[in-house]
Amino acid sequence: MILDPAVMGYYERGGELTRLRQGRGRLEYWRTRDVLRRTLPPAPARVLDVGGGTGVHAEWLAAEGYDVELVDPVPLHVEEAGKLPGVRAVQGDARSLPVPGGQADAVLLLGPLYHLPERADRVRALTEARRAARPGGLVAAACITRYAALHDSVYHGYFAREELRANDYRALETGAIVSPREGGFRGYGHDPEEILGEFADAGLPEPRRYGLEGAFWLYGDVGDWLDDDERRELLLDAARRLECEPSLLGVSGHLLAVSSA
Repeated sequence: MILDPAVMGYYERGGELTRLRQGRGRLEYWRTRDVLRRTLPPAPARVLDVGGGTGVHAEWLAAEGYDVELVDPVPLHVEEAGKLPGVRAVQGDARSLPVPGGQADAVLLLGPLYHLPERADRVRALTEARRAARPGGLVAAACITRYAALHDSVYHGYFAREELRANDYRALETGAIVSPREGGFRGYGHDPEEILGEFADAGLPEPRRYGLEGAFWLYGDVGDWLDDDERRELLLDAARRLECEPSLLGVSGHLLAVSSA
């Protein structure tokens, strides 16, 4: 299977090398790590990191003793992730994983679902994750929320431009996310309720949904909080207390849905 050429081009330019390591993107990183640390089986469990990019999460998982294999469709990502200590990296597609079934203690889909605009492809990726996991193993999938594009547009000031505002309203209606920048990000945004049906159709029990960033990613000084170890822990604790509140799920930029295979 072939990744959308526009999406492949975006990642081949190397944007994922720094996205979760700099600026406010670090909030998504720290919160994903926080939730996974509380939900993953203990090390040395085998973790399959599907669509794991350059290995930003595979790196800390391996450092904490997990047996980590990363699968990604982008050759640059596989090359970079393969340099990390303790990480095996191979090229592959979330919809047809190049791994045997029933051997992973946990399968992570921290990127694939929001690059699959067709529902059937997202269900197929989740079904493959269930196949790769052992019975009772964990499947965790990240989603961009349906409202993230509009929130991000206001945050950056793009919303004042009529043609870009039309993109944001289209995303609300269809889920199709198109960055205003030339060659920028393209993706799919989930309604928080939508992911439940996709998990069900993939044969997975109803997932527990975690709002990763809450409203904090929209705060202008969130980077300052993340720069300071003590203030970052306070911010993470605040987000943890709100993470499963149904009325706030759509405010987050990303959701993490966690189920058992």
